[in-house]
Amino acid sequence: MKNLFFLMLLIFVALPTFAQEQEVTEDLPVDATFDASVLIDNQTVNGPYKGGIEFNILHRFGTVKNGITDIYGIYAPSNIRLGLNYGISDKIMVGAGSTKDYKLQDFQWKYAVLQQTQSGKMPVSLSYYGNAVLDARAKDAFGPEDQYRGIHRFSYFSQLIVARKFNDKFSFQVAPGFVYYNAVEEGLKNANFTIHAGGRAKVIGYSSIIFEYDQLLTQQDTEEQPKPNLSIGYEIVTGTHAFQVFAANYSGIINQRNYLYNSNDFASGEFLFGFNITVRF
Repeated sequence: MKNLFFLMLLIFVALPTFAQEQEVTEDLPVDATFDASVLIDNQTVNGPYKGGIEFNILHRFGTVKNGITDIYGIYAPSNIRLGLNYGISDKIMVGAGSTKDYKLQDFQWKYAVLQQTQSGKMPVSLSYYGNAVLDARAKDAFGPEDQYRGIHRFSYFSQLIVARKFNDKFSFQVAPGFVYYNAVEEGLKNANFTIHAGGRAKVIGYSSIIFEYDQLLTQQDTEEQPKPNLSIGYEIVTGTHAFQVFAANYSGIINQRNYLYNSNDFASGEFLFGFNITVRF
C-alpha cells in the first residue's frame, strides 16, 4: 500500500512537469519561415542569429529589350549592392551597404517584434524593417547649387512585415511600408505609402520558387505613374549560403528607388535578370 501511495505521488508530481515541457516545446517559434533575410529585393521576417554575420551580393543586369545585341542585358549597364548585416541578438539586426547606381550608401535595421509559434498561439511573425540612405552624387544632381542642402541627399524607408509559414512547403508575407525623400524630382511626392506581397514555395529539397509584387499606393502629380514591381525566381539554400536567380522589372535594389522611380513594364517585356548571394558566418 505504501509503495502504491509513493507511485501515485510520483505520477502526480511528474505529470505537470511533463505537460509543462510539452507545452514549452510546442510554443517554440517556427523554424525558417524564410531561409534568407532577403526575398529577391525585399526583406523577410528572418535575420541573422545573435553574433551572426551575413554578406550580401545583389546584382541586376540590364533590361533584355536589346535582345542578343547585349546578350539580353548581360553586357548592358548593370547595378550591384554589397552589404553586411550583423545580429545584435536573435531578434535585432543592423547592417550597411553600398549600391553602384546613384552612389547610394545605406544603413539598415530590423527587429523581430513577434514570432509565429509551433502551437499556433501566435499565428504570424511580425518584423519591423527600416533604412536610411545617403545619395553620394555630386551637388548638381540635386538641383540648383544655390538651393542645395546636405539633407537633400537622404531618403528613408520603413516597413512592417507580416509573415506566416503555412507548412514546410509554403510561406507568405505582406508588408505595408512608407517612403520618404527629402528631395524629389518635380511631380513626385516626398511622402509615399507602399504595399508588398511575396512568398516562397519549396519544390525539391532545399530549392524553392520565390516571387514578389510591390505597389506604390500614393498617387503622384505626374501623367506617367511609377510602375509596380514584379519578380519571380528560383532559390537554392545550404547551411551557410542562399542563392537566388530571378527575372524582375526593376533594378534599383534599394527599396525606395524601386517604389518611386521604376518605369519598366513587365508585361511589355521591360524586365531584367538578376541574382542574389547571401553568405552566413
